[in-house]
Amino acid sequence: MSVIIETTVGDIIVDLYPEERANSCYNFLKLCKLKYYNFCRFHCIQENFVAQTGDPTGTGEGGSSVTGLLEDGGNPEYFDMEIVPKIRHTKAGLISMVNNGLGQHGSQFLFTLAPSLDSLDGQHTVFGEVAEAAGFSVLEKLSAAYCDEQGKPFQDILITHTIILEDPYPDPPSFNVPSRSPSPRLTRRGEFTIAADEELDEFRGLNEVEINERINSKTTKTNLKLLEVIGDIHDSDELPPENVLFICKLHPSTNSEDLAVIFAKFGNVVSTEIIRDQKTGDSLCYGFVEFDNIDDCSNAYFKMDNVLIDDRRIHVDFCQSLANKASSQRKGGNSFEENNAIKQEYGLVFDNMELLQQAMRKKAKETRSRNKNPVSERDERERRNRMDKKSPPRSPPRIHKSKRRHSPDYRRDNRQYKRDHHSPQREYDSYKLHAHHRSRSDHKHKKS
Repeated sequence: MSVIIETTVGDIIVDLYPEERANSCYNFLKLCKLKYYNFCRFHCIQENFVAQTGDPTGTGEGGSSVTGLLEDGGNPEYFDMEIVPKIRHTKAGLISMVNNGLGQHGSQFLFTLAPSLDSLDGQHTVFGEVAEAAGFSVLEKLSAAYCDEQGKPFQDILITHTIILEDPYPDPPSFNVPSRSPSPRLTRRGEFTIAADEELDEFRGLNEVEINERINSKTTKTNLKLLEVIGDIHDSDELPPENVLFICKLHPSTNSEDLAVIFAKFGNVVSTEIIRDQKTGDSLCYGFVEFDNIDDCSNAYFKMDNVLIDDRRIHVDFCQSLANKASSQRKGGNSFEENNAIKQEYGLVFDNMELLQQAMRKKAKETRSRNKNPVSERDERERRNRMDKKSPPRSPPRIHKSKRRHSPDYRRDNRQYKRDHHSPQREYDSYKLHAHHRSRSDHKHKKS
């Protein structure tokens, strides 16, 4: 027993469980036969969880069972949920009747979009499953739909038609099957955010130049957002400085002092920086020049591009970097004069910004350590007194037994031991005693 559910994102073939869920299958088949689900929207979609539909009002609060739609009236709009046999929500692609909160079902149903949804067990009644792989691809599209906080898709996803392949249940009395699918009401079009059949063409009515400008603007915003995410810039809305020039194609021997002298004829140069390798200190042949005035920066941009410096024709452009800024206002650096003062203090005779930064960090670290752990004169005096005191005498080191026998003390003690325990008289007495025992032993052997 199968039903084809045609939607705006694809078709889903569902196999029902008529033996285990007779009431739910009967209600679902008869509602499909009445074309009740046509143009019902998926009003709630939760990614990797469920996709809910079956409410003609599209709000999630309406819908009725087939008994409530019969003409004789007096029939309940809901029927009790089926608990036995117990079928769990163990896999994706199951179809379940939705509980109205009172343990009853109407017309709303849902598709499971992920396996092992134990929270749905005992709350909703499973009465079928998706039969073919094409239906699972439709469920993936449902799960990936863009929705708001309440799970409502921004663009409508509708059930356009339902086809019953087999219906074993007889029709109830006063059951009128429509001859054709009902047409959608025009008043419902205003309720939708974006209609299901509406084409999303943002370039409609624009010429080629305007289309390229919009594409470039979107690309720029995307790149800025990416730089903000990876931490290269603080804010995607932050603009590059207008008073900083980017200079590239420099000679490796060109340093920041040379750039300061060359660009000083256009105005007051606040700072210059040559970007160098962190390990070797070699120039990477590009840098930045910051002016005090924007007009001076613009004048230098038009006059210095493609100029020959140290046998290299340089290229000058406005700075587009927000991470490598040379001025003190942008990245907390020092001015040109302050950098020279620090070089003289630490003995840096060549232009190496990496060594300069290391020296600055070392100086700041020493300052922080002095401020954090100040040492008083009393503490320093006590420390020196403790160091001046003689250390208590230590016991002599132990000598290994293999080396102990060769020490003078050992030899002296050994000679004394032999004198005390191996005297001639003691040795003679011991000899006589052993001789006596040997003679008695020989006598016994001879008698035997």
